[in-house]
Amino acid sequence: MLEALDGIPIVVAVVGLLIVLVGAGLLTTTRRSSKRDGDPPDRSESSTAGSTDTLPVPDEAVDDDLDVAIPEVPDTPEALVEEPPLSLGERFNRRLARTRNVLGVSVADLFGRGVNDAAWEGLEEILIGADVGVTATTEIVEELKRRSREEGATTPEAVTDLLKQELRSALQSDDRSLARATDDGPTVWLITGVNGTGKTTSIGKLAAIEQREQRTVVLAAADTFRAAAAEQLGIWATRTGAHLVRKDEGADPGAVAFEGYAAATERAADLLIVDTAGRLHNKSALMDELGKVKRVLEKQAGPLEETLLVLDATTGQNGIAQASAFMQAVELTGVVLTKLDGSSKGGIVVAIQRELGLPVKLVGLGEEIDDLAPFDPELFVEGLFTDIAG
Repeated sequence: MLEALDGIPIVVAVVGLLIVLVGAGLLTTTRRSSKRDGDPPDRSESSTAGSTDTLPVPDEAVDDDLDVAIPEVPDTPEALVEEPPLSLGERFNRRLARTRNVLGVSVADLFGRGVNDAAWEGLEEILIGADVGVTATTEIVEELKRRSREEGATTPEAVTDLLKQELRSALQSDDRSLARATDDGPTVWLITGVNGTGKTTSIGKLAAIEQREQRTVVLAAADTFRAAAAEQLGIWATRTGAHLVRKDEGADPGAVAFEGYAAATERAADLLIVDTAGRLHNKSALMDELGKVKRVLEKQAGPLEETLLVLDATTGQNGIAQASAFMQAVELTGVVLTKLDGSSKGGIVVAIQRELGLPVKLVGLGEEIDDLAPFDPELFVEGLFTDIAG
């Protein structure tokens, strides 16, 4: 090595070599000390070509006021493609699972062992258990026996098909659409029902549906007895763009209804929806007050287009007793049946129709806004038996 440094003083050469070696060591030490345990790798060294940063995906959040789930942020381009909304038929099929498990599956199992007296008795028990009602059940089963003999229905599929036909027949109604005003004034819908049935939420969802159809809506908070009622309705008014008319807690509900109609007229609104206190059907004084609210509205608007009773499907036959009491207080035009997706007693639809003569006009099939849907007897019956042959 000393020979290779010929012409250079030996001392200078040695010192220069030491400087080079020490400098290299210090550089290595510095680079190593900059990377502590747990630090991410340097992208300039470890990343591969074409790699991209991804944003973290937050957990699903839920809006408690609307009971509507906020979807997760998509993390792939494919997730950005919006899935088409479920059709009404698909919603009935998916949301009637509880009643279907009681009714549809059991019927197939009963008649799988033969079309005999034991099967017919079992069918009566199933229909009553699904809250079809004793009177309606007796009529349906007797008609099924007659038709099965005359038409030779000897298989579970054949009997199930006949049962579907009888249920459709029991649910026949001239018109289930929501009535609207034929003159220049606002349409008026009066909403009644017992606390806890989903009355205020149904009103909010109705307002959202109407707003989507480009109709202007006024909400009248005539439930002045429950402290949170007007506040809840106010949240829906804000989110749907509806105008809210309210007074202080304890105010005269009739006065709120009166001012609600005046505001709807002044604003040339398409629709006035009046919320009323969730009255207990066995409290005559409160039921009388409901009649007063309706009379106040009728003096201004004439006959109301709709007076709808909100019933909770999970209450079963108790809903029939509620409806009967409300019918004595006011003339009802139809029923909004909520929580149908959470009940095994979906047969209450048949009982309401047969025993009360009231059409079910809207049903609650879930917590989403679109899950307040028009009732379709064909889709309802198919939803009860969607997994059953026939």
